[in-house]
Amino acid sequence: MALAVDEDRLDETFAALANSTRRAILTRLAEGAASVNELAEPFAMTLPAISKHIKVLERAGLVVRARRAQYRPCALDPAPLEEISSWAQRCRTDWESRLDRMDDYLARLAPRPGTDGHDD
Repeated sequence: MALAVDEDRLDETFAALANSTRRAILTRLAEGAASVNELAEPFAMTLPAISKHIKVLERAGLVVRARRAQYRPCALDPAPLEEISSWAQRCRTDWESRLDRMDDYLARLAPRPGTDGHDD
């Protein structure tokens, strides 16, 4: 039985991952929680621009923010990435099965050794 896939959530996750700045932010967050200022350091962008990227990641469920007084660190939530991995694995199994069937079909079409493929 195939697991249900939330297509809208996958779309949002893929859209969030389509940007190299957001992927870099996620890579940094894989090391641990960070403030917006810390996340902005390696980029030649304004804080509002980085904040917009973080909001996209939050909407996709990839980033969560804690609230500790004035400090609101961002942290990675890997659940959407796990969903993509599961989806890709299911697709991979299907694709491999189709390629195996195509290999079998092509093997049946190929001339046998010792024949030139022509009926004389």
